[in-house]
Amino acid sequence: MTATAEKKTVKSKKEKALVIVESPAKSKTIKKILGDGFQIEASFGHVRNLPDNVLGFDVHNDFQPTYVIIPEKKKVVTKLNDMAKRSDKIYLASDPDREGEAIAWHVRELLEVPDEKVFRIEFNEITPKAVKYAVEHSRQIDMDRVKAQQTRQILDKLVGYKLSPVLWKQLGNYRLSAGRVQSVALRMICEREEEIEAFIPKEYWSIHTIMDKDGKLFEAEVNKYKGKKIEINNEEEANKIKEYLLDPQTEFTVEKVTKKTTKRKPTAPFITSTLQRAASSKLGFGVSKTMQVAQKLYEGIEIDGTPVGLITYMRTDSVRISDDAHEMAKTFILDNYGEKYYPSTTNVYTKGKQNVQDAHEAIRPSYPERTPESIKQYLQPDQYKLYKLIWEKFMSSQMAPAEIANKTIDINAGDYNLKAGTSKILFDGFLKLYNDAEEDEKDADAKIPDLEQGDKVKCKEITPKQHFTQPPPRYNEASLVKALEEHGIGRPSTYATIITVIQTRKYVEKKDKALVPTLLGRTVCKQLVTQFANIMDYKFTAGMEEKLDKIAEKKAVWNIVLKEFYTPFMEVVNSVMKTAQKVVIESDKKCPNCGKVMLVKTSRFGTQFLGCSGYPECKTIISLNNLTELDDAEGGEDGEKKELPAVDEKCEKCGGEMTMKIGPYGKYLECKECGNRKKYIRSTGVKCPKCGEGVIVEKKSKYGKVFFGCNKYPTCSYALWDEPTGNTCPECGELLLKKMTKNGEFEVCSNKTCSFKREIKAPEG
Repeated sequence: MTATAEKKTVKSKKEKALVIVESPAKSKTIKKILGDGFQIEASFGHVRNLPDNVLGFDVHNDFQPTYVIIPEKKKVVTKLNDMAKRSDKIYLASDPDREGEAIAWHVRELLEVPDEKVFRIEFNEITPKAVKYAVEHSRQIDMDRVKAQQTRQILDKLVGYKLSPVLWKQLGNYRLSAGRVQSVALRMICEREEEIEAFIPKEYWSIHTIMDKDGKLFEAEVNKYKGKKIEINNEEEANKIKEYLLDPQTEFTVEKVTKKTTKRKPTAPFITSTLQRAASSKLGFGVSKTMQVAQKLYEGIEIDGTPVGLITYMRTDSVRISDDAHEMAKTFILDNYGEKYYPSTTNVYTKGKQNVQDAHEAIRPSYPERTPESIKQYLQPDQYKLYKLIWEKFMSSQMAPAEIANKTIDINAGDYNLKAGTSKILFDGFLKLYNDAEEDEKDADAKIPDLEQGDKVKCKEITPKQHFTQPPPRYNEASLVKALEEHGIGRPSTYATIITVIQTRKYVEKKDKALVPTLLGRTVCKQLVTQFANIMDYKFTAGMEEKLDKIAEKKAVWNIVLKEFYTPFMEVVNSVMKTAQKVVIESDKKCPNCGKVMLVKTSRFGTQFLGCSGYPECKTIISLNNLTELDDAEGGEDGEKKELPAVDEKCEKCGGEMTMKIGPYGKYLECKECGNRKKYIRSTGVKCPKCGEGVIVEKKSKYGKVFFGCNKYPTCSYALWDEPTGNTCPECGELLLKKMTKNGEFEVCSNKTCSFKREIKAPEG
């Protein structure tokens, strides 16, 4: 062998270790930590899955699954194999949860290398200490975790695969789907909507006073009548109390002064659900956005040219933090805030539920010394906001309690008692960084004067206030996550997906951030709850989550859990399929052209619309985006059809009379004689001042905003944002426009340099 050949042999010798991660985003961060002796490559999530068009598991052979390589991952698998064969060691570093464990196992199954070369590592944060420790303390793949994830996957596939055809048959829509967890989440939203609709407001009153002690004023509220909690049901009762208190004979005497100092302790650092809720209420982030931004902070941000993982893993339901994190937090608090801000004993948190899945650490900053302000320049605005939230929450969780001084004054007024109270922060403690409360503590300087028992005070003002009880609020994304967690439904890795799916399927839509069930969603929910009570039951679904936990903890056998579920489930499915009847979804709208009920239908492309129940005699269809116009066409008593406005326009083809109708894209004109149709464009009747030939008509921008422009466009480009009244300005001669303000309706000049303005008065009579 030649010297050259020897050199080549040495060069080709396996020298590097291969680390396979889920996401390429974290590759740079890990590479920087481990150095040149390691190659980092990503699997880009799952590489294998159950096949799409069949169940993918054999129910007659202990539910053994058959996995196939995801088509778009074939090149990834080939590359991973090529790299693995050239490496001495392969470390599977997918995420530290069940899903990550399953991904590691699937990758291992596809690697054509000996078992002794493959190791599983996991780290809760991408820091030098955590990553190097993981490499030094590698382990084998935890097959119990894998079986738990596999069982969840099979259950979800089974429920979706068997329940969805029931919906197809009953609702005639092959785009519908049911899911083991998503359908229960839909039920929560639908039931909340039913509560809101059934809610009957109850009137009640409160009575507020302004009290005076030697010229110092403070507020007090009536709270008792003859020693018992008072309920004021109507204005008549409120006025009687007011009269009683205003009676010159009524004396106001301080009955009791209570002063109490309490300690308010900080709450635990974030877990997935509490982070999602806080990001929603404090930052306005949706659940998916929160997780996307957190993922980036976890995987690594470039700081001075070096990728740095800034937070620990963000899918967790554990409030535990490591000893190292405790020490780092303690050092930072002592160095930056002083001894009084650190508690006498370290704050340790536990979660009430003991069978916590994948109990790693809570969500916290990887490096507490990296304050939000110190790295702000490296972060995008949303990243900075979320990192600041996580950092402040964690640091506050390790700080001393706040001390609050509370003062309560009980005032006797004959048969009635009044209460005044306030609180003041004596020592801010953890509140220096983070406050869980929606509102800050009231400041005692709000000013209850120094009072003693027996002091006389005067009543300067009495204000009865009317109130009505409120229905429960609709769920938003954050409150739905809280409800799912409280019921034990879903896990940190599934919350965002659940919420996304029910919206994608058009079962739920967002209105002012609230989740509102659609007619389709409510119908689907009703069918599922009626026919599959167990699957849609909260306790049953939570119980199944607990069984998955037990599989991961070696306390249950995966295929036995599946067998116990499968037999009764399939009995119900088969029974329902035999008797399933077509279901019609009636809307609360009437057809504008014939007055019959409009039905919710779905096109072959999955778009929902309203179609007349009189089809095929009446072919009217309405886009759900045009329900406002449909409402304009309805009205009268008991939903009676209202005539659409008459149109003074003749058909261009035959000269016949044109009538207005409502179609899928809004209003249109149709000839009574020949059926010719044309789009309806509302004219203001005002002549275009620019070209002198056209008329100003109502238009919509590409973003849906209404404006007014010349109908001779593009020849004439004259346009206005507000509707012209037809009058001209007496000062400059330009068109006057209609403007609505909180003070009424006005005419203002279209010439921005002219300040003319006058009120439009409603006609008398």
